[in-house]
Amino acid sequence: MFLYLLKESGPVGWVIIACGIVAFIVFVERGLHLHRARIKADDFLKGIFNILGRKNIPEALMICDETPGPVAYLVKTAILHRDESRDAIRSAVDDASMAEISRMERRLVVIATVAQIAPLLGLLGTVLAMVQGLLVMQQQTRLIQSVDIMGLLMQALICTGFGLTTSIPCYAAFNLLVVKIDRIVLDMERAASGIVAFLTGAMTDSTEKKNV
Repeated sequence: MFLYLLKESGPVGWVIIACGIVAFIVFVERGLHLHRARIKADDFLKGIFNILGRKNIPEALMICDETPGPVAYLVKTAILHRDESRDAIRSAVDDASMAEISRMERRLVVIATVAQIAPLLGLLGTVLAMVQGLLVMQQQTRLIQSVDIMGLLMQALICTGFGLTTSIPCYAAFNLLVVKIDRIVLDMERAASGIVAFLTGAMTDSTEKKNV
């Protein structure tokens, strides 16, 4: 059935389906990437705090390297800047956070674009089929056959249907990925605040001990 509809949809229908396949591939790739990127941030931070409490910086950095996702990268960035001021640590973490967010949002524009243009492509296919039908009626006024008109009408409706059935899942997929990214960003914000507070608190404690 699908192959029959695709055959009858004309060139615009093939373009819509191709766009849908590209969007689906991007959705699967981004979904797997975001699934791997999210970790249990609270448990990860507790482990890092325990290791840093023992002054074992190399082990903490090694765990950050072995842990996937932006949370571990932010924590590693903060640890690497541990000897700097609070503002410098926070600035480095913020820069790393912006880079990680940009990396997570990579290629989402493809899904959003397909969701927006698929209905327009469907409308374009419908208009082209209707114009072709009118030209047939004009050129073959006396010899016109209902088969010709019905075929073009079928093409017009199929294009509209393909556009909508491609656009709706793309909107849903885009919003799902955005929700996943928002959750990871919240974890990143909590982790960034936690590690900065821990490192600056440790710096303050060590300074007070030296003064004593």
